[in-house]
Amino acid sequence: MKKRSLQILALFMSAAFVFAACGKTADVAETTEESAETEEVDDQAAADNVAALIDAIYVQERTDETDAQCAAAKEAWDALTDAQKELVEGEYADPDYFGRDTGDASKDDPLNQDDIGENEILVVSFGTSFNDSRVADIGGVEKAIAAAYPDWSVRRAFTAQIIINHIQARDNEKIDNVEQALERAVANGVKNLVVQPTHLMHGAEYDELTAAVEEYADKFESVKIAEPLLGEVGADATEVNADKETVAKAITAEAVADGGFESREAAAEDGVAFVFMGHGTSHTAKVTYSQMQTQMDKLGYENVFIGTVEGEPEETSCENIIAAVKEAGYTKVVLRPLMVVAGDHANNDMAGDDEDSWKSMFEADGSFESVECQIAGLGEIADVQAIYVQHTSDATGVEPVESAHTDELKEGETYLADFTTDSSMFHVNEAENGKGELTVKNGKMSIHISLVSKKIVNLYLGTAADAENDEANWLQPTEDEVTYSDGTTETVYGFDIPVEALDKEFDLAILGEKGTWYDHKVSVSNPELAE
Repeated sequence: MKKRSLQILALFMSAAFVFAACGKTADVAETTEESAETEEVDDQAAADNVAALIDAIYVQERTDETDAQCAAAKEAWDALTDAQKELVEGEYADPDYFGRDTGDASKDDPLNQDDIGENEILVVSFGTSFNDSRVADIGGVEKAIAAAYPDWSVRRAFTAQIIINHIQARDNEKIDNVEQALERAVANGVKNLVVQPTHLMHGAEYDELTAAVEEYADKFESVKIAEPLLGEVGADATEVNADKETVAKAITAEAVADGGFESREAAAEDGVAFVFMGHGTSHTAKVTYSQMQTQMDKLGYENVFIGTVEGEPEETSCENIIAAVKEAGYTKVVLRPLMVVAGDHANNDMAGDDEDSWKSMFEADGSFESVECQIAGLGEIADVQAIYVQHTSDATGVEPVESAHTDELKEGETYLADFTTDSSMFHVNEAENGKGELTVKNGKMSIHISLVSKKIVNLYLGTAADAENDEANWLQPTEDEVTYSDGTTETVYGFDIPVEALDKEFDLAILGEKGTWYDHKVSVSNPELAE
């Protein structure tokens, strides 16, 4: 009897232990689940905090708090984990605000230096947060004007505070807005101020700029605002001018060349239509887009179409452009921005993957064999830059310095030109007598040089410090056979080097076999037509 009682007691204790253990397991599971939920809440809370900080600087008005707000937003973003960054979403905020790679901002010059002098040219742009485009397009126009006016100080201002804040927060690059730039000019004692807008037309942005500048008119001895890219608006859709003709020819030539076609006519025969996408506006200047289509028609460019993101004028909407291209019988489409910069609109509204992008809408129509995108702004085109220089000249009343560029060189011809370096260790092969082959294509110069061996494996247009972090833009070698005076031959490395201007020294870094970059200064001069 005693033995049975012990068995019952043991069974009871065992059951009690099991029940206790089950309860403990349930508690642990519940605690773990609560902990995971708390962690998820904390992740979202951290992401929401960053989203709120981004939304706070996504505004068109600068305040005394802007600098601190930009710094706080970036600091909070940097503190997030990769998983938390993906959760950032606000009214304007998303992971791309800080996370999208748009190029190296360190290559850009914000042109906000003091010590301006008495004469200033203030180049005013809407702006872009896409670093590579800002350097090539806005920077391209600024450099062209600076080269034409070496006795004037060229400075920059953006009209979009939203973009200024974005660049400052993400890249710590500070760009003046119009008011800041004008205050800087006043503080520096500028007497003669010329404002050169990079805007396309006399639209709302141009009107707002004019109003802002007029408030400072009495602070300078002279203030002039130059024409935008496409000049006067004109009365109706049939009215064009020399600026519109130059731009029409230049952008079409660039699109044809970038598409790999021998000519626009050859592209048309292949069923290719070129569609240039502008921004569009409700301003009365919207007729400018219709005038650009008129200009294309007058030039006989039957396979070139002008559209706008905003669909104003109405005939420039994506739907209407698709219908026009189909009606004209073209089965292939090349999309390219009709914008000074290749920024957000070009990358997203034109070439993005969302269903409402122009690329997606053309593809969804199902009528086209191919839809290609060329992401390049107008500002990097030499002929477009020349228009801005001329407009600056008209405003200053001063003729620009004759920069030896492509004016005296013929498109498609080959010239022999001197290639001069700052080192006896880096030079053109002796068989080439210090010269390279200079060519001009679509208004841009490049020189091909043959070196002395294969010991220099890459070149970079810029400094050694920049080259190390910009491998995508390293110049790649060709294999050149050179013949020496004694009749012997040798295979060496050659390179094609872009040339911005003749008789002007520029940075060219070289990479040796041992993996070290070295800085050099080079120049190209004395072109003579090759026989």
